[in-house]
Amino acid sequence: MILPIVAYGHPTLKKIAEPITPDYPDLDKLIADMWETLAHSEGVGLAAPQVNRSIRLFITDGNPFYPDYPDAKDFKQVFINAELLETFGDIVPFKEGCLSLPDIYEEVKRPDKIRIKYLDENFQEHEEVFEGIRSRIIQHEYDHLEGHVHVDRIAPLRKTLLQGKLKAIMDGKCDVDYRMIFPHNKKKHR
Repeated sequence: MILPIVAYGHPTLKKIAEPITPDYPDLDKLIADMWETLAHSEGVGLAAPQVNRSIRLFITDGNPFYPDYPDAKDFKQVFINAELLETFGDIVPFKEGCLSLPDIYEEVKRPDKIRIKYLDENFQEHEEVFEGIRSRIIQHEYDHLEGHVHVDRIAPLRKTLLQGKLKAIMDGKCDVDYRMIFPHNKKKHR
């Protein structure tokens, strides 16, 4: 089932997400629904807070970035209860977008490498180093678990200049091809 995406300004996007256990209700269905939602919206990652669940879960699918970024190919992964252990490497700018902020693409500077501990969909623990575009996708989705969106990482003046666009998104005045829940407009899009 395709789930609606919560828009910028929604309270769920501002919360620090809670860890889950293997007995989380209907977890397999939620993950399957998130995969379907991500494919429908043509994104490269989706965090549970974006589908109005304040839990520490996100998925990645780097394939839309391929072939421009060869290491994005086949980067389909589930991350549960992720813990970012370390960031290192060069600080690299990249124009990021987000399903919760339609048509807002801003240059965000992030470290090129990370070390992260997480559980997969079978609750097997992993600790890995990611770099390049994979690191970028993970950091963006991880931010959602911490109550942040990518525009929280841009210069304050730039964010001030975006206020009109951000308010329009909160009010539901944006054109998207997927269902959304807007904080200032109780109607769901599509």
